[in-house]
Amino acid sequence: MTMKRVGFIGTGVMGSSIVEHLLQNDYEVTVFNRTKKKTDHLVQLGAEWKESPKEVARDSDVIFTMVGYPSDVEEVYYGERGVFQNDMKGKILIDLTTSTPSLAEKIYNTAAEKGGSALDAPVSGGDLGARNGTLTIMVGGDEQTFTEAEKIMSLFSKTLERHGPAGSGQHTKMANQIMVAGTMTGMTEMLVYAQKAGLDLEKVIRTLNGGAAANWSLANYRPRILKEEYSPGFFVKHFIKDLKIVLEEAEKMAIDLPGTKKAKALYDQLQDNGFENDGTQALIRLWWE
Repeated sequence: MTMKRVGFIGTGVMGSSIVEHLLQNDYEVTVFNRTKKKTDHLVQLGAEWKESPKEVARDSDVIFTMVGYPSDVEEVYYGERGVFQNDMKGKILIDLTTSTPSLAEKIYNTAAEKGGSALDAPVSGGDLGARNGTLTIMVGGDEQTFTEAEKIMSLFSKTLERHGPAGSGQHTKMANQIMVAGTMTGMTEMLVYAQKAGLDLEKVIRTLNGGAAANWSLANYRPRILKEEYSPGFFVKHFIKDLKIVLEEAEKMAIDLPGTKKAKALYDQLQDNGFENDGTQALIRLWWE
């Protein structure tokens, strides 16, 4: 099928960059965001503003959603002005939000009942990955829909893989967030230790990135942390949401994740200190401020 008419709901830190990639590749893009001014620069680039998710979906062949919380996803799809207020025949829905596996399954089933199809496709890579078109996308849904949507998702991703039926993308993202939680706490404690020991942090980071301690968080958050730059590539409040989902899913599976529990407790403390709208690299503020 041709998918030149694309709808995008949620033009935040990552969503706006993804829309830019779509526009640069000659897609007709309609956009909606609860705060309209966050779409102004996209409209100037050629996107068309719509008044609701319902209107975006009505005029699109493929609809992307990228919002904050599962409750936001629920509202976007099932609300009075939601996506599912339309005829879905032939349409593809792709939710890029990190949400719950159960909601992904619900959306998949509703889309199928209405003649459309859906993929859960949470991403990793933050604002830099979205800007550079190098996101990692973890997909759940049927093989045919994934094949149809693979080309358009490849425009803003470096790693793109289907992991199984509906909900599998969200489960894979939870696995990703478990790993990220470990690297973020490890990086933070490493920096605290190295500074206390009187070491040159730039030299330490350069050395560690050449050995077994190398990781994405260290490589990408180093410049921001050393400049005490805490603007969000990925919000603290959204990471807490993700870790909450991880721990809820782990409880359903009867497994204990003590490291992830501790990471969430630290980020909860960061939020309690008033830094929920900072980027996740702000964890260092528990020690440096």
